[in-house]
Amino acid sequence: MKALGRHILAEFFDCDNDILDDTEKIELIMKRAAIECGATIISSTFHEFNPHGVSGVVVIAESHLAIHTWPEYGYAAVDVFTCGETVDPAVAKTVIQEHLDAQDAKMVQINRGELKTNRVLHHKPVMADS
Repeated sequence: MKALGRHILAEFFDCDNDILDDTEKIELIMKRAAIECGATIISSTFHEFNPHGVSGVVVIAESHLAIHTWPEYGYAAVDVFTCGETVDPAVAKTVIQEHLDAQDAKMVQINRGELKTNRVLHHKPVMADS
């Protein structure tokens, strides 16, 4: 990969409204997506809005997964940003879509950190040349 990371922007439509409004289920879905895509979970935080909706983030060693839900519209917006080649953000997108019971989805992938260099891009810290 000639970039430091991959960032998926996903939209999920016609989801199960009850799931979209359940903070605990949303957190479990996002953590499951992180694990299944090969990420290392560092921490997470989720918030339930009144009268409805959930926002949250799972911080992973390789970057993050974030979600914002609108149960009243059956809609969720998700970001999955991963660095390195060992984590596949597309797997996370598939897991989330399945567990939200989304009937439709759109996804865009953006390469992040496309540095103008001929050097090998390391995704973990390495000692700088002296």
